[in-house]
Amino acid sequence: MNKTIITVVGKDTVGIIANVCTFLAENKINILDISQTIVQGYFNMMMIVDTNQMEKHFGEMADELRALGEKIGVDIKCQKEEIFDKMHRI
Repeated sequence: MNKTIITVVGKDTVGIIANVCTFLAENKINILDISQTIVQGYFNMMMIVDTNQMEKHFGEMADELRALGEKIGVDIKCQKEEIFDKMHRI
């Protein structure tokens, strides 16, 4: 399984989850786990997804998600699980 960590942060507006999930579905990316909170009007979501069936290269997908984030007014970042784990190891 190719796991990727996706984070979405920004001012809360209607449709953030719908836009991100539509992109993922269209690119055959399966959501394995998702957590989202809204704190004083700020939206924060973390997703763990499986990119095994995705037909694009990781960089292309990450760039497209970043562009989607700009379009809807949030910051979207992607990291492969192994890099995320190494960066957050104590």
